[in-house]
Amino acid sequence: MADPNVLNPHPPEFERFLYASVGEDRNGYVVTVLSTLARLGLDPWQETADLVKQGHDAARARLGTLLARFRDVPALASDHGRVARDLSQLLPDGRTSGTLKRAALPVADGRPGTSGAIWAVLAIIFVLFQMFMVGGSGSGE
Repeated sequence: MADPNVLNPHPPEFERFLYASVGEDRNGYVVTVLSTLARLGLDPWQETADLVKQGHDAARARLGTLLARFRDVPALASDHGRVARDLSQLLPDGRTSGTLKRAALPVADGRPGTSGAIWAVLAIIFVLFQMFMVGGSGSGE
């Protein structure tokens, strides 16, 4: 039977945390944890998996450090500790499901990823379609 998470390989347990607000930017737009981590150059799902593995107190400290580095939300300059504490409460508990374990695996573990296989199949289909279209039109001779 096919994996039900093939189209969304990210753990659903992370959504509550990743889509939580860290505050408003200078233009009044809400900035999420996902956006914050991405803007800091981190993979949001990998970072979340790492936070979950660290435990509550270590995760709160790491999150506070990351939020202190983030300058797009002015309120975080003085309030990053409280925001980190509140956000750390949204992390799933340390009991890792199979999905969480898979998310915590490094990408370069030597196994081709499911999404990579999907993209490869789509690329082959696209090339075959292009060959069919170009080969089928002919020059009319």
